Amino acid sequence: MWFLKKTSLRRSQVRKTITTERAKEIKQQRQDIAISLLLELLFVVLCIFILSIKVNQQSHFHALMPITVIVLLISAGAAFYIYNYQGRIIKNHTRVFALVGLFTLLLAAAKFSALLINHTSWVTGTTVTAAIILAITYNQRFAMGMSIFYCLLACFAAGPVTDIKLFLIMAAGAATCCFFLREIRTRMKLLEVATLAAVIVFVTSLALDFLDPKPRPVEFLRNAGYHATATLLVGLVIQSLLPLMEKVFRITTSMTLLDYSDANQPLLKRLAMEAPGTFSHSLLIGSVAEAAAEAIGRNGLLCRVGAYYHDIGKINKPGYFVENEMGVGSWHKELSPAMSQLIIVGHVKDGIEMAREYGLPVVLRQFIETHHGTTLVEYFYNQARKKQDEKSASPSESEFRYPGPKPRTKEAAIVMLADTIESAVRSLTEATPMRIETVVHNMAMKRLQDGQFDECELSLRELSRIEESISKTLAAHYHGRAAYPKPPDVRDESVSQKTHSAKESQNGNT
Repeated sequence: MWFLKKTSLRRSQVRKTITTERAKEIKQQRQDIAISLLLELLFVVLCIFILSIKVNQQSHFHALMPITVIVLLISAGAAFYIYNYQGRIIKNHTRVFALVGLFTLLLAAAKFSALLINHTSWVTGTTVTAAIILAITYNQRFAMGMSIFYCLLACFAAGPVTDIKLFLIMAAGAATCCFFLREIRTRMKLLEVATLAAVIVFVTSLALDFLDPKPRPVEFLRNAGYHATATLLVGLVIQSLLPLMEKVFRITTSMTLLDYSDANQPLLKRLAMEAPGTFSHSLLIGSVAEAAAEAIGRNGLLCRVGAYYHDIGKINKPGYFVENEMGVGSWHKELSPAMSQLIIVGHVKDGIEMAREYGLPVVLRQFIETHHGTTLVEYFYNQARKKQDEKSASPSESEFRYPGPKPRTKEAAIVMLADTIESAVRSLTEATPMRIETVVHNMAMKRLQDGQFDECELSLRELSRIEESISKTLAAHYHGRAAYPKPPDVRDESVSQKTHSAKESQNGNT
């Protein structure tokens, strides 16, 4: 009978460990959900207070009930939207608090502008502000969805009963910003998008006003101009506050990445001066990884800049890495394989410490700590196996593996693959396109079977496209060249030398 079978001690320990870890995960998830619900409740209370300011002044407390119901419904819809499309926000309490603070401040600004100015143009401005900030900090789909929820709240902030025209004007401005703000690579990008949004808002407002049976062209133009001006001013303000937004939401825009790609950055300058071989290797990996990332629709700029910094830990001990030997010879000859392994693996930890010291963005640090994952240092592992005594035990693979973690994003996985493939291709005596393709495929399958892509959701189709892109880029880099022809006088000298040597050999034979 199955209940009479004995369970091994090892299996019992594994089951107990898995059960304990699962229980901790469930407990942590419940805590995250509870904190997020408390923050949402705080947001609901603040929204009700802001939207009912005029109601309290008139002592109409019975009007609080419909406002409360409406705010609860809108907040519940936003919460479900966040849970389905940006579930990681629930685990990041700082981001939840930042979203609550952002929506509360913008809603308060919309309410007070409607009361003091008695015009809804600044309400449109707050909606465009929310759309731009969300598009920069998250993605276009999430920004569009959350902007619509904010539009609903802003309509109630503009007045007790607002017609659909204001909602459509705000939605037009928000949609324009969300669709055209995929990334910010130039300093004019925000101004261009804000100008386009202002034009769209102007046209939308004018078209909706002319639906009025009593046309008033001058008043309609003035109203549309107010909405467009508020939209344009929002773009100017956010342009100046962009560095502050990056710190609050802990994000890195494309403009910041371009700044860190400058060779005059302190870390890159040190890498070029103290480890020139590693610097050259990193530049090549950057171009290879960027092309591979764009082949599958990922952030190529992030891959390129991350590749520039992935090996900065080698600055501390550059001579122990083959690309920096410069014909001097290996420094590992006097060391044991175990000691060499510690030095090689240690460049990951050194790189993370240097990144923190120089204030490198978190999004770039992932490439430093994951570009080797938990792979095996094969060369020194094989050296250790060769040098083992008959009496000593065989070295364990776990002792010669990198500590990890494994890549958690597709960009980090691409840099890992490009790094290991470029090193393998560089060791080829004759790097023909066919050989490069073979090496690329073999290394990709090796990393896949080793489980290095388990945490980054990289599909086989994407891996195939990455292989194709890396093969093309490396084949273009290691292309063959025709041998330079020798000058005629050099050829004549060589021919005369061969003739003279032939005559001497004939004389010697005779």
